[in-house]
Amino acid sequence: MHLSSRAIAIIIALLVAGVLTFFAALAPGLPFERAMLAGGFTVAACFLLIYLSFEALMFREVNQIYSGLEHVKRKEFKKLSNKFLFRPEPLKRMRDEILDMAVRRQNEIDELKRLQQLRSDFLADVSHELKTPIFAAQGFVHTVLDADEDEVFIREKFLLKAATALDALDALVQDLVTISQLEKGVVRMRKQSFDLAQLVRDIFDQLEQKAEKRRVTLHLHPVNLPAEGVPVLADRNRIRQVLINLIDNAIKYGREEGHVTVALHDAGKSVRISVHDDGEGIAEEHQRRIFERFYRIDKSRSRDSGGSGLGLAISKHIVEAHKSTIRVRSAAGQGTTLEFKLAKTRQAPTAG
Repeated sequence: MHLSSRAIAIIIALLVAGVLTFFAALAPGLPFERAMLAGGFTVAACFLLIYLSFEALMFREVNQIYSGLEHVKRKEFKKLSNKFLFRPEPLKRMRDEILDMAVRRQNEIDELKRLQQLRSDFLADVSHELKTPIFAAQGFVHTVLDADEDEVFIREKFLLKAATALDALDALVQDLVTISQLEKGVVRMRKQSFDLAQLVRDIFDQLEQKAEKRRVTLHLHPVNLPAEGVPVLADRNRIRQVLINLIDNAIKYGREEGHVTVALHDAGKSVRISVHDDGEGIAEEHQRRIFERFYRIDKSRSRDSGGSGLGLAISKHIVEAHKSTIRVRSAAGQGTTLEFKLAKTRQAPTAG
């Protein structure tokens, strides 16, 4: 049976008052009414003395228990005891506050553990990603050093491979610097008005050879755009980086001899950009994680296809810096669509 501190104090006070009243009633010459009045005063006095003493002693004992805790927690607890001393159910309130404090501290500990695990995973991923181009370049250079002087073709071949590996290493380092700056918020978006449709066409020209290797056809929808194009207000270079990442991924992971479609939809005060491929799609359990750094769905295929594993993570940060959100829609056998929004502008777009 659970009894509050107030109920215990009342029971003790009634017992003490009952005993005193009983002996007072038996005392000669004391009227019954006065005996009952004395009992009432005794109940009130006992209740106050016992209740306040009980509460004060409990708070003092609990404060002593928590005296070994850090200064901040002890300070919060002392404020708590002064706040609830003369209020209903102070011990229950204080217990709830202590439990709430413990939950907050545990959440902080769990978050620190999560961040520590992320840090460990990040360091492991970075070291793994760096080893591949470094070891490749190292192997090619040693091959050149071991080659005979008259093997010019071999030297040129392996020097070219070493240069390619070092270029990949440089790209990885640049991506690491970029995502670090984006996460810290030190990169400012230099917004300007430009024609989004023309930017997409330029990217199609840049990725044309890569698309031809997989016999992928690139489409811009709608085909018949207005004469002024699709003017948006954004950082052109950063949005270019986002679209290159999305379209390049669509080409790599879409179906061979398939189609990649970039659609520009009017969404009122903004333009919704979607990049769709007709590949195998992304399983639901992976969809929330594809924007994590170095996360790979098919590790072996991703390694063969190249890339630092940071493209989607960088794209996510750039889109969020434009006050938007990049979303993924995918189903097995129906391909994948990644989309986000950009603010429209009425100003004439600048030449890109």
